[in-house]
Amino acid sequence: MESKYNLKSPAVKRLMKEAAELRGATEHYHAQPLEDNLFEWHFSVRGPPDSDFDGGIYHGRILLPPEYPMKPPSIILLTPNGRFEVGKKICLSISGHHPETWQPSWSIRTALIAIIGFMPTKGEGAIGSLDYTPEERRFLAKKSQEFCCETCSCSLSSALLPLDPNSDISLEHHMANELAHQINFKTESSSVGKRASEGEDASAEVSNLTLDGASNSSSFETVESSLTEQAEASAATKTKSPQSLLSPNNGRPHSPLRRRVVLYQRDNSEAPNIPRLIADVQEPQNDNHMGSAVLILVLTLALAALIFRRIYLAHDIKFQYEL
Repeated sequence: MESKYNLKSPAVKRLMKEAAELRGATEHYHAQPLEDNLFEWHFSVRGPPDSDFDGGIYHGRILLPPEYPMKPPSIILLTPNGRFEVGKKICLSISGHHPETWQPSWSIRTALIAIIGFMPTKGEGAIGSLDYTPEERRFLAKKSQEFCCETCSCSLSSALLPLDPNSDISLEHHMANELAHQINFKTESSSVGKRASEGEDASAEVSNLTLDGASNSSSFETVESSLTEQAEASAATKTKSPQSLLSPNNGRPHSPLRRRVVLYQRDNSEAPNIPRLIADVQEPQNDNHMGSAVLILVLTLALAALIFRRIYLAHDIKFQYEL
């Protein structure tokens, strides 16, 4: 198998090392890659004691990505068990469904121990999870040792070492439960932190949008708020025609700002004891009229001078020709 893969690849080096470490079966788990595929492993785990899975041995597949250990594996159970769907990638915090919680320091051994710890937990609708009754799970646990994998020809009755009556089984499974609890806790904490971060980002974005909008229209809102608090309307203004409200006496149109002031005054003409603000809103002065008049005068004089010069030159040429 070594000749098929690039031995300098981090994934290949890591998987070769883990395969050597897990070569020998234990009482609780065993896993090895297929003979022709280093990135597909088959495993067997013993059901946790004092649970509905006590006495069962369960077989499954682990599919590893080329980026392993930077990306998590996918886990598929092949033995009917009543907790995980058969032939479907299950959703765990150590599986490919949750790459955000995977840690490169975890290994295939970590995944095996975590599976044992996760088995007694509730499915809660997760992908690939089942919630069979305790009676059904106990029945499947007894029947599980009859299972034989068609791919790796593994017989579960001999997949693991027999239990040693003197060994402390509860200690190993306590470690599995503790690991599953820690992984669940980290996943929940990460999700809460992520939601909080997203909430803060959303709040900051809304705040920025509000501030941007306020800065873009600060002058308009200042005048409008002043009008709301201070604008006065008189009954005489209400009797004027709409055209007189929108145009001053000299016929020049009001600016949009002054037009809004006048209309607001007309609509609130009954408001008592409100100081008059219209006098504070000054009409913009058109300082360009004088400059335009001067420019037109200068251009007119220049054009007249040019015309006079051309007439003079034409007359001078005619006079010289006659001579």
